[in-house]
Formats: sequence, structure tokens, C-alpha cells
Amino acid sequence: MSHAEPCDLFIVGGGINGCGIARDAAGRGFSVALAEMNDLASGTSSWSTKLIHGGLRYLEYYEFRLVREALMEREVLWRNAPHIIWPMRFVLPHAEGLRPAWLLRLGLFLYDHIGGRKLLPPTRTLDMRTDPAGKPLKPLFSRAFEYSDCWVNDARLVVLNARDAADRGARIMTRTKVVGARRAGALWLVKVEDLATGRAREIAARALVNAAGPWVDRVLSESVGQRDVRNVRLVQGSHIVVPRKFDDPRAYFFQNRDGRIIFAIPYEEEFTLIGTTDQDYVGDPAKAAISEQEIDYLCAAASEYFAAPVRREDIVWTYSGVRPLYDDGASKAQEATRDYVLTSDAPAGQAPLFNVFGGKITTYRRLAEAMLTRIEAHLGRRGRPWTESASLPGGDFPADGFEALAAATHAAYPFLESGQMRRLVRLYGTRARRILEGVAGLPDLGVNFGADLFEAEVRYLMKEEWAASSADVLWRRTKRGLKLTAEQAAALDAYIREAGSGAGTEAA
Repeated sequence: MSHAEPCDLFIVGGGINGCGIARDAAGRGFSVALAEMNDLASGTSSWSTKLIHGGLRYLEYYEFRLVREALMEREVLWRNAPHIIWPMRFVLPHAEGLRPAWLLRLGLFLYDHIGGRKLLPPTRTLDMRTDPAGKPLKPLFSRAFEYSDCWVNDARLVVLNARDAADRGARIMTRTKVVGARRAGALWLVKVEDLATGRAREIAARALVNAAGPWVDRVLSESVGQRDVRNVRLVQGSHIVVPRKFDDPRAYFFQNRDGRIIFAIPYEEEFTLIGTTDQDYVGDPAKAAISEQEIDYLCAAASEYFAAPVRREDIVWTYSGVRPLYDDGASKAQEATRDYVLTSDAPAGQAPLFNVFGGKITTYRRLAEAMLTRIEAHLGRRGRPWTESASLPGGDFPADGFEALAAATHAAYPFLESGQMRRLVRLYGTRARRILEGVAGLPDLGVNFGADLFEAEVRYLMKEEWAASSADVLWRRTKRGLKLTAEQAAALDAYIREAGSGAGTEAA
């Protein structure tokens, strides 16, 4: 795409929805430019509970359309990206005095049957006195229900959508802020600033897509110039990470006395992820941080179930994200709809504006298809829906083929330690071989920054995945931040600055 020619779509926001729309549009033949003011997935999309799920608790709020769509998407996304998405079984203990067993069974019956489940196993009842899932819990839980959902590496899902979009011709610009947007007849003139260099320029587009997540209203008010904007309700969700509380590969779904729920999920092999909270948020979404009250809440809620309590001093990492829920006037944060709302603003003879409010990681692909239907109504049809059966980068292997791929890759590079090989295949799938191309031994991988993170992998992330800082590498592209010391992270940052010098904002 020539920078002088108008593009078809200019997308604001490099989260899951923006990158998903960019990928779908590029695959249909639209010319696409996307601007993200920070790193890809640096906002809401990397701070989720890491689940591809129907949302069992949303049934309580009669969100049947959302739950059905989400349930149908589980196996679609698993097939498309089996390296970063895989099935996980969840154990829901029945607790006296909370939701009755018949209600849980009814909800799980709907969960099993309204979403076209084919590969994921159905719900079953557990005797917690004999099942290994009961071992780490207090003995007062005698019965539980076990059901299926999927795990996702959320930040990598975003990056892989961006990578596929770029491979199909989209221009992905990170650390590029939209500072203004105005209509000029049938075109939008979008002014952007490269935050690495301070250079500003104007890009013309036939349509503008506002997918800025928690900043969606701010884009409308500050960049587009709309007044009295209030479309989203910002809700903070926080998580804590502690050393592994249990050896079982299953996760737990815990009910709380206040009607809310939390998950306890196996995380990065050595840890347990516990979350999430739901509380209204006011302020800059980039500054969201876990509160003392949220720490106390999560520790207390998990300790209601685990025999060994979760203590504040056990916590090794916390993270918080702000979810931009569509403001439907719900009285409580946890009751606000998780569904997405798409709007169009297209005065006669003027370039159209499309907005994304709300949404879940699980339904991002369907959201993108719905948005493309709107876009095509204004710009004309360029292609057909295609993403349902299209692998994401590195995911071109069978849904149940991870172990075979790991074994084959290890056989090709036997000098690598098994854990390191599995980590690379989990993150990059078949594209792990691109990192290892020409590598005949460990010295060929270059500098070891710690925790088997080598220079070859960092170079790949800078060249192919827009990584431009140690935080990009350690907390979004990988989770090696849980293992590296502050000194090692600083050395990595110095390396990236020296090697990149700001060039990582547009990957090859």
C-alpha cells in the first residue's frame, strides 16, 4: 500500500478487536492501516483471565446469545491456534448455602448443549472425597462438577492476528498515537504521531474504525471532536499469581458469598493464577493497578476453598486491566453486559466512522465478521468471511497435534533442553523453526538473557512481532518476566535499545 494513496480502513487500537478486524479486512482485500499508541495488547487484551470460554455465570444474566456465540467459538479458535489455545477442564465445587446443585446442573446442561460442542468432553459429577481434585481443597466440599472450556495466551493471540494481518498487506504501526481525525468529504484525514521519533503525519482513509478499548470514548471526544461522549463503563479486573497451589492440570471455579466468582488456574507450569475482581474504574486506564482491597479479597476468596490459605506474602506478581464494557446502566460492575455493541456514523456523502464498544476475547473473531458486514455495506464487498477455518501464524497443525509437533521439533534440534523446546513450540507453533533456522547448537542462539530466553528469540520478536522493549518481550510475547531478575531484564532492555533504536514500531 502506498503511503500517499488513501487506505480503505484506518483502525485505531492494537488490542484483540482492532487486530482481529485488521486481519479479517486484509484477508478480504481491503487496504488497512492500524495505529496502536503503545505495544500491541498492552491495554485490556493482555490483562484477561486467559480463558476462551462461554461464560457460565453470564447465563444468570440471561445473556444467552453471547454465551451461545462464545461456546461455538471455543473449538473454532482452538483449531485455528492450537499452540496458544488448548482445552482445560474446570472443577466447580458445590458449596452449601450458595447456588443450589440443581441450578449448577441446569447451567452446565445448557453449557454442554447450546454451543455445538464436538471435541470438548461434557460435564461430569465428581466425588471430591475420592477425586484428586479434592486433595488441595478443604474437606467440607464433597461434590463438584467438572466441565470444559479453553485456555488462551491472550497477548499472543493479539500479536498473531496482527502478524497475519501484516502478512496479508496491512500496515501495523505500534507506538503511534492518533492525535486528530477529521472528515474531508468521502475521506478521513487521520493525524498520527510516532511516539518514538515525535514525527507527525497525516494518513487518508475511506473509513475510520475506533477500536480503542478503554480509550474508545476518549478517541471520540479528543480526536474526532464529539461532545458528551459516554458509551463505555470502565471496570477493573485484577489478578494475583502465587507459587503453584496444586499439581492437577485442571482449574477451579470458586463461588463467593457475595455472588461473584473467581478462578484458580494452572499458570506457566510453576504458578497458580487467581482472579478476577470486578469494580468500577475512574481515571487513566494505563495506570490501573491492583488495590489493597482487591489483594485481600482474592486471598480471602481463594482461602475459603484451599486447605492451605493464600497469603499476601505468597504473591509473586499481580496485574490489573480495565475492561471497556458497554454502558447498559447495570447497577453492579459484575452485572454489566459482556456483549459487544457496534455502531456506525455515516452522514450522506461523508466518510463513515465505526465504533466498537465492549466485547470479549472469546468472541473477537465474530465481532470482526460483524464489523466487516457493516464496513462492506459502505465500501462495497471485497471478499467473503474466511477466518473460521484459517490458521493463525504457527497454528497450521492439528488441534490434537501439539505433542507430535513438539517431538518432531525436538528431534530436529536435539541439543535443546526439552522444557525450552516445549516453551518455544507453545509460543510459536510451527514458526518456532523460523527462530531456530540455521541453528546447529546452543552457541548459535546468541546471548542467553536468562531462563532460556536467547538472543535468537529476541531478534525474531523484534523483527516479526513489533517487540521494542523488555516489557514487550518479557510480559506480552513471553512470560519470562516471572523468571528473570531485574538485572537480567535491564540487560535485555539495553540490548533491544541498541539493536532496535526505535525500528520495532513497524515489523517486516
